[in-house]
Amino acid sequence: MVSDTQGDQTRHKVTSEFSTSSGALFFLKGVAMGLGDSVPGISGGTVAVITNIYSRLIFAIRAIDWTACKLLLGGHLSVFWQRVDGAFLLLLGLGILTGLLSSANTVLFLLDNYFEALMAFFIGLVMASVYLLKGEYDFLDWNNIVSLVVGFLLAFLLSNVGPRAVDVTLAYVFFSGMIAICAMILPGLSGAFILLLLGVYQHMLTALVEMQLLIILDFAVGCFIGLLAFSRLLGWMLRYYYQLTYGFISGILLGSIFILWPWQKVLSSYVGREGREHPLQTTNVLPLNYLEITGNEPMLVFAALSFMVGVSVVFLLRRASYYHALRK
Repeated sequence: MVSDTQGDQTRHKVTSEFSTSSGALFFLKGVAMGLGDSVPGISGGTVAVITNIYSRLIFAIRAIDWTACKLLLGGHLSVFWQRVDGAFLLLLGLGILTGLLSSANTVLFLLDNYFEALMAFFIGLVMASVYLLKGEYDFLDWNNIVSLVVGFLLAFLLSNVGPRAVDVTLAYVFFSGMIAICAMILPGLSGAFILLLLGVYQHMLTALVEMQLLIILDFAVGCFIGLLAFSRLLGWMLRYYYQLTYGFISGILLGSIFILWPWQKVLSSYVGREGREHPLQTTNVLPLNYLEITGNEPMLVFAALSFMVGVSVVFLLRRASYYHALRK
């Protein structure tokens, strides 16, 4: 059984000790988070849980407060840098930016051509992560079970919300950034999926591909403000309700399987700026009925292999993080 005190004292400890290997590892984890954030159904927060940096990330962001600002404005750069775990955030942030910028076209290609396999891979990531998270809370505690069920229902309900068509203004892009960043750092809730629901997903992908700097900056500022606010809530929950929080996260991850389901029937679609048709609203179907309903092969063998690869990736990443911690 994991105690909340142990979680607060050991898991949330921020360190400024860095080596070349750990720096490269954090950058690569950031790249993986960026890749995850660009896919509807997966989130950077999920990747942070998988790679065992979630608590550290939340507490590092939470440390960016008024005290940190006074240290920065007062010229106490080294104290500020250590307080906010600056090297960790910088390398992770550069990795996330790299992943986002490099993945826009690749993700669209995979979604259009290998959707079933890609979603099965993500389900493998999610299922393995839920299994590993069982060590973070007492599953026999009814409070944790209720927390898990609430998280599951939240993700399930979101998976049944239909996207909306809106007039995408700069103010709306700013608002969308504030909302989406909350999902991006909360495991199981995809920031890209939230952007899809808000009607700005394709708009933001186009902005990244075409380097529309005003839109990108507007969105980034919205994300930054939303991130500072939401991280304080998450940090408080992790500090005082550690097990309940991870029970809730596990529930959201399980519920996100409905969003990631590989076999979907398209109910409505939209034409993007590049002239291609993209799914807008879908419903899940059984793989055995997929061919009859959609006319497409379910690719069961390919999906099963992708699922196993996803599971393997999680355990390999967790083992790599474990051995890296032992070498310190």
